[in-house]
Amino acid sequence: MPVFVQTVSLLNYKSIARCKVNLCPLSLLVGPNGAGKSNFLDSLRLVAESLRTSLEHALRERGGIKEVRRKSRGHPTHFGVRLDMIQAKDTSAWYGFKVGALPNGAFAVQREECHIHRFMQGPPEHFFVVENGNLKQSSAEMPSRIEPDRLYLTIVSALPEFRPLYDALSHMGFYNLNPDRIRDLQSPDAGELLKRDGSNISSVLQRLVIDEPKTLERIERYMAAVVPGVNSVAPKNLGPKETIVFKQEMVGDPHPWEFMASNMSDGTLRVLGVLVAAFQATGKNHRPIALIGIEEPEVAVHPGAATALLEALVEATNRTQIVLTTHSPDLLDEKNVDADSILSVTSHQGETKIAPVDKATRESIRDRLYSAGELLRLGQIEPDEEALKGLEKQMDLFQPTIPHARPHNSNC
Repeated sequence: MPVFVQTVSLLNYKSIARCKVNLCPLSLLVGPNGAGKSNFLDSLRLVAESLRTSLEHALRERGGIKEVRRKSRGHPTHFGVRLDMIQAKDTSAWYGFKVGALPNGAFAVQREECHIHRFMQGPPEHFFVVENGNLKQSSAEMPSRIEPDRLYLTIVSALPEFRPLYDALSHMGFYNLNPDRIRDLQSPDAGELLKRDGSNISSVLQRLVIDEPKTLERIERYMAAVVPGVNSVAPKNLGPKETIVFKQEMVGDPHPWEFMASNMSDGTLRVLGVLVAAFQATGKNHRPIALIGIEEPEVAVHPGAATALLEALVEATNRTQIVLTTHSPDLLDEKNVDADSILSVTSHQGETKIAPVDKATRESIRDRLYSAGELLRLGQIEPDEEALKGLEKQMDLFQPTIPHARPHNSNC
């Protein structure tokens, strides 16, 4: 079972002053444009990129720490992220760090903690606490000091106790798909993880052809449901490059015609990208992907096909956890959208608020009085004010906790 992120806690991350929210196997961040949905998803992407490359590289890609820490009259000088997870069926973990700004755009990791527990077994089996590059506490002999602009988990990932957690966090995937990059001729790679813009999708499809042809069949079936007439998709080598070939039924011809990706619409390519992103976490020799984040999967998709697309994403949660951003009522009309899986995202005077939907909304959806999509059309998807009030002004990112086991397919 891959790492399941139960709770995300953020402090001063972009437009988010503070939030602490629970995630489900499928979580939907719902709110208007500019509310801060992408900022929440970007905080998870920063964790993955910081571990996969370096914290310096991840911050530089976002314009430096000044563009990541929240801008407000109070001028906070730091930001923090914490993830509480189920690492395996009998193991939980939490990992967090707080990064402070220094003069001239520099930064330092002020505190970083990682704790790995057996469920209900008291103190953590494996842990470390690092402050400004100095190891303060640990469960075993570890390096006593690192440069304060580096994350300690990348160093101790060489130890078997911490490697599974590092692999899971660094192997999360986040997507803002670009049809032009999917349409371009692509350079082959291992297809291990779909790139953010979809620019190696042919290689990922090639891996599925070899490792898991039945998964490719599921992708093709959902493609046919969302884009009528398309009955297959396959990678194709063109010398040193790769592309994708679609087979589509044509009036008057018993045999489907072949079309290169360069001839397909933006909507068709985006649908394929969403499906591949969701179902890529498979294969006999493939590392599990703990979490997939997709921004606005409904873009360029016909409203009537949105529910079929969400049905595919619901099925994909049997393999990986999925987090979506959306402001589409059509996507939320799918009957399997549970009230607990919706997080309402609003913005007031530039500050993002994220919380579960209020009690009345949850009851309306559970009692089948309205679908989530109908409530969104009526403007009734609002955050629970009690949950927002429960956030303390000085939120402690490093408060010890021992998460309880929760089945992957349970309600949140």
